[in-house]
Amino acid sequence: MRTSVCDMLGIEFPIFAFSHCRDVVAAVSKAGGFGVLGVARLTPDELETELRWIEKEVGDRPFGVDAQIPAKLYGDESGAELPREELEAQIPERHRKFINDLLAKYGVPELPPELSDEKLPYTIARDAFSRDKEVALLEVALRHPIKLIASALGPPPAHLVDAAHRKGVRVAGLVGAKKHVRKQLDAGVDLIIAQSYEAAGHTGDIGGMVLIPEVVDAAAPVPVLAAGGIASGRQFAAALALGAQGVWCGSVWLTTEEAETHPLVKEKLLRATSSDTVRTLSESGKPCRQLRTAWAEEWEGPNSPGSLPSPLQWLLCADALERIQRAAYSSEGARKLVGYSVGQVVGSLNDVKPVHQIIFDMVDGCLNVAQGFAETLAENEEVHR
Repeated sequence: MRTSVCDMLGIEFPIFAFSHCRDVVAAVSKAGGFGVLGVARLTPDELETELRWIEKEVGDRPFGVDAQIPAKLYGDESGAELPREELEAQIPERHRKFINDLLAKYGVPELPPELSDEKLPYTIARDAFSRDKEVALLEVALRHPIKLIASALGPPPAHLVDAAHRKGVRVAGLVGAKKHVRKQLDAGVDLIIAQSYEAAGHTGDIGGMVLIPEVVDAAAPVPVLAAGGIASGRQFAAALALGAQGVWCGSVWLTTEEAETHPLVKEKLLRATSSDTVRTLSESGKPCRQLRTAWAEEWEGPNSPGSLPSPLQWLLCADALERIQRAAYSSEGARKLVGYSVGQVVGSLNDVKPVHQIIFDMVDGCLNVAQGFAETLAENEEVHR
């Protein structure tokens, strides 16, 4: 199972873990995989703290970071990013009313007075889809001994790729269709992540059995990681059979012992079937697969004004989502609304396991598939003699 990306990044198993939880990132790297910290909702100071902790925890084991760097910006054809105040001014009043009425309908309380000041750290989440902010975070990350930067939502800026390569850091670009590959290669990435329809978060509309081999052929000789619907050894083996050099997993870590997933959300994930997700615009304004909740259903309902383009939808919803999560323990309505990005593979996440067990099971399962193929081929060869 050793592939080219193992040699590229100095890892034992080509299993990459995207997570917003530093404990998961560290545990995956320590188990022989490659942990990747999602930085989109952190402040620069918070990122410094997280990276220092991971460095101390993993020692010389490699790890990386992932950022959401949007390829297109809203409202300015010149390519400059509009200030947040100008963007928020473009949110229609009917959308603000819909959010307020929705929170009132489900009895979600206001934030405590001490959390209502915009200067408090939690409000940085409003900038989660800011290109300037994401690039600034990656500049912080490059001051640390990371081994990989992954860029979602579009090709990374040229200056960022150059800066990473000067420090010996590899760059990965995420794609959801074959047509996206050329832009990532032109940007100078070292790895392509092919994320299929089944995946959590921002994802396209092409299934993995079709997408992965298409991207592998289009990207060659640049190696490809398969993402979407991968949580077991059999799925790991299938990705390798389709030509991928490794797997990029996110959902499988959400129910692990180390995950900081909200306990009520973790309960929902453990009970969910593979039909209990929905691809919706209701959180960020971009197609994003999430757990099916009353939040998504209300945004798709007859009274909804419709989602706004990114990042306006996120700017509109960030505070509301913060209120919902904080109230989920005390408010029945908030519990109906609270959710999380998760892929269709959630139907297989029925137990809470430590991260190292997930890694072991994936490796063992993949080897069992390979052994099964080898035995079948040997039997067929014996029959034909």
